Amino acid sequence: MGRPLSFLHLTTFYPPYSFGGDATFLYRLSHALGEAGHHVDVLHCIDAYQLLHPVEPEIKFDGHPNVTPHGLRTGYGWLSPLFTQQTGRLGFKRKSITRLLHSKPYDVMHYHNISLLGPEVLTLAPHRSRAIKIYTTHEHWLVCPMHVLWKYKSRRCEKPDCFRCMILSGRPPQIWRYTNLLKKASQHVDQFVSPSRFTASMHADRGFTKPMAHLPDFMDRVDDDWKKPGPRPQEKPYFIFVGRLEPIKGLQTLIDLWDRLPDYDLLVVGTGKQESALRAQAGSNPCIKFLGALPQRDLGTLYHHALACIVPSITYETFGMIIVESFARKTPAIVRDLGALPEIIRDSGGGFVYRTDEELLEAIRRIAASRTLRDDLGERGYRAFIEHWSREAHLKLYFDFLCRTAIHKFGDLPWER
Repeated sequence: MGRPLSFLHLTTFYPPYSFGGDATFLYRLSHALGEAGHHVDVLHCIDAYQLLHPVEPEIKFDGHPNVTPHGLRTGYGWLSPLFTQQTGRLGFKRKSITRLLHSKPYDVMHYHNISLLGPEVLTLAPHRSRAIKIYTTHEHWLVCPMHVLWKYKSRRCEKPDCFRCMILSGRPPQIWRYTNLLKKASQHVDQFVSPSRFTASMHADRGFTKPMAHLPDFMDRVDDDWKKPGPRPQEKPYFIFVGRLEPIKGLQTLIDLWDRLPDYDLLVVGTGKQESALRAQAGSNPCIKFLGALPQRDLGTLYHHALACIVPSITYETFGMIIVESFARKTPAIVRDLGALPEIIRDSGGGFVYRTDEELLEAIRRIAASRTLRDDLGERGYRAFIEHWSREAHLKLYFDFLCRTAIHKFGDLPWER
């Protein structure tokens, strides 16, 4: 690769000022690049985070000497993200963003969740360098103002009806979506990439015309999690659910079903707006245990000793990081046949796909009844993790994309001069 590269990642949320998987992915990628000797700046919007969560985050994240986060605090509070949400423009953030952009000669600008930075941010470029620009579709935001194709806050989106959907979902309609701002801004991006083939196809189906390549997400090194796992958290066999406690993640579809599975516990890791309702739904069922939010370092043992991880999402996931986290601990997964989830099972052979409650019950009972089957599925998932979704596999693909993009744009690799 020649000299170390200089990266600028642009996103709305970055740990600890974050909520979901897109921020966790970027944290992993930034630190992987930093450990490889590259220089990484991450621009994110603290104003946007505090719009939804006004207090400082409780969970802390370790830093890295080669990774520098730049959190935007404009002084205008909620006005800054609201202005961007409505207009798609940088607004109050412009001065801070352009100052950072022109502070050094970046080689790579990588966009992630830019929902509250706005499409205009795609048009920016540093003055003092030849940079390539890529964009990862962690969500469906390019084609869905709700990000997740969840219509009227009640069901999967089968056909766009965005204005009405935003009103019924309690969000102000975005004026800029009724202009050509996104189409024009997208022309400034050299390569769009998607973490799954499904997500690339969904963008094309919903009218996004820019070509989109496949670049899977990855899970960081966790070998010690299964080579030296901690003791079993409990004697009774259990399955595990990990995710935000929100309707789209589908935990509610498991709770009533668990009345038919008294021999196994369901351990629930995560928090969210639906937590109180889900606890009430579970009632006094002693087999369902809510563990709250846990840092990644505490999840390894829970994954490792689980019979399987269940991913019952009821909308279109763009990837399936929970599945990969499970595979990294040699634990199989049982996933709903929806979105990108079955793609990961097909690529690995590391679990089962279900469509109905009866199919889910059958998968649970088959895994619980045979340790040999459970371990074989876990081994398949782990081998696929190493080959497709490990740090090493991802960085090789990532730099292949960067090189191909640079050669296509410039005819050579600027960083090898």
